[in-house]
Amino acid sequence: MNHSAVLIDAFDRIKGVVHDTLEDIPVGALTYRPDSAANSVAWLIWHLTRVQDDHIAGVAGSEQVWTADGWNARFALPFDDDAIGYGQSSDDVAAVASGADLLREYHDAVHAKTVAYVDSLAADDLDRVVDENWDPPVTLGVRLVSVVSDDLQHVGQAAYVRGLFERI
Repeated sequence: MNHSAVLIDAFDRIKGVVHDTLEDIPVGALTYRPDSAANSVAWLIWHLTRVQDDHIAGVAGSEQVWTADGWNARFALPFDDDAIGYGQSSDDVAAVASGADLLREYHDAVHAKTVAYVDSLAADDLDRVVDENWDPPVTLGVRLVSVVSDDLQHVGQAAYVRGLFERI
């Protein structure tokens, strides 16, 4: 298995858990929050997809799917187009009340762009420095693994929150 195949497998696993979490989800489960400061399933799926979209577009030097394909208009959230969820308030989390189909379709669009980008990479590309604001500077390989790690954590949280809702 080569470098691209390993990374694509990781992103495919994220997509699989996104789909499993959203499959036949009760509408109330999408916005359920165990307490007023907790994140909802809808916000977690939106956030992890926005992070992936933002970071992949950043390293690929392309426009985000969010704006290029009009997802920002479809979601109609009260945030700036560059919002990806970092530093958002509890009220911002509550504002993400999107349906499962919309969340899944946006994730699938970002996933397709991610896979196409990762599949185009040569092994040497992973050593390219993409962010010099850190010590040591961040390489493309490190950035991609960071996105996988962040996404897996958030999709796991979303699945957990769904499970909590179903136990009520």
